[in-house]
Amino acid sequence: MFILTVVKLLLIALNIFPSRFTNRRIMLLIYMTNLVTHVMMDEPRFAQPIPNVTVAVGRDANLPCVVEHLGGYKVAWIHIDRQMILTIHRHVISRIPRYSITYTDNTWLLHVNQAHQDDRGYYMCQVNTNPMISQVGYLQVVVPPNILDIESTPSSVAVRENQNINMTCRADGFPAPKIIWRREDGEEIAVEKKKKVLVYDADVLPLTKVSRNEMGAYLCIATNGVPPSVSKRIILDVEFSPMIWVPNQLVGAPSGTDVTIDCHTEAHPKAIIYWVYNSVMVLPSKKYKTDYTENSYRAHMKLTIRNLQYGDFGNYRCISKNSLGETEGSIRVYEIPLPSTPSKQVTHTTVESRENNIIPSSRNDTTKSLQTDVGYAMKNDLYPGSASSSSSGGSSSAASSSSSMQTSALPGGVAGNSLSSMGSKGSLAIGKSTFYTERPPNEYAASSVAGLLLHRALLFGSGIYLTLL
Repeated sequence: MFILTVVKLLLIALNIFPSRFTNRRIMLLIYMTNLVTHVMMDEPRFAQPIPNVTVAVGRDANLPCVVEHLGGYKVAWIHIDRQMILTIHRHVISRIPRYSITYTDNTWLLHVNQAHQDDRGYYMCQVNTNPMISQVGYLQVVVPPNILDIESTPSSVAVRENQNINMTCRADGFPAPKIIWRREDGEEIAVEKKKKVLVYDADVLPLTKVSRNEMGAYLCIATNGVPPSVSKRIILDVEFSPMIWVPNQLVGAPSGTDVTIDCHTEAHPKAIIYWVYNSVMVLPSKKYKTDYTENSYRAHMKLTIRNLQYGDFGNYRCISKNSLGETEGSIRVYEIPLPSTPSKQVTHTTVESRENNIIPSSRNDTTKSLQTDVGYAMKNDLYPGSASSSSSGGSSSAASSSSSMQTSALPGGVAGNSLSSMGSKGSLAIGKSTFYTERPPNEYAASSVAGLLLHRALLFGSGIYLTLL
């Protein structure tokens, strides 16, 4: 197509077209056509453009330059950004050993081994014709992300509770990496006035008024589309002084039984936790069994007192202390009497009345007598000065079964009572009567009305059960 265009231009220049043809002009036209064709066929030309190549740093790259009809001309490669001649024909001019040149089937292939970021830029393939001909291609060298530890938050950082902290993560690479934050445990992150998100996009993660619930591992992840992505793990420690929660502040149990008391504590840094009785630290022994369960900044401490005796009743303190402070909780263990079972006497009386066709006493009378019996037992054991020295015959016999009563602190400071059956020693069957103190010792006499009603309801229910037998 190019040759036909040249011929047309020659014809116009010679004023042959559209004028009359002569033999002399035809011969001149043929000669000029042959000359142009000969010149055009012998001149070098590029068969295809140089493609743009992308390679990861450290990998090899190849840039092809395809030249047809090169003849005696030479091909040179030039790095335009560096203004550096790399190769001329089959010779490497650059002193950088990573460059090399090969020639195959009109293709001059420039090799860039283990590409560096400095190799990024425009490359020119040039033929030394007159005038010179050339074409340009681009080599892109990409770099995977890399986290800059020197500019980022350390792998472990501590902050006091309710204070603010900014965690920073910097990374380089090409293209510029994107930074995202997430929690390792999958929980939400509270940012921007307690707005909660699963993923936060920014170099800096701002946390305001940090709470202990935000303690844990945070992941800073850098990505730019060039594998592999990288991450950094940052442990956030939230420091606070110890706190203790006591589920049951009053625990009652009969002598000769085992009882377990417990406390829950929270602290960071890790606290030293232990039990104290009569100003002496309680150590594991045949008498005492201690059990500590820890989970992050939380701990659950238990103390089991075996075979309760007179000297085991009193105040036990659970203590938790760390570098920021110390706190303690108090649990009162007090004695309650062994239960009595007047059921035989009541049952016998009921059966005898039926045999003699005597109308049995009403439930109210039976319940009243049973409650009176229980009242005497409680006053006799816990308040010796307020009860008579002798009790009724039905309450004089003590059963081998035992029970315990625990009083726990309820929200708002109201004391509530909860009943729980004892362990292996003297387990109590459901429905049988048992004695519980109607109120704790004098120093804990501020029991709630609800607690008193609960005891009386239990005693009333037990009395009805025995009467129906």
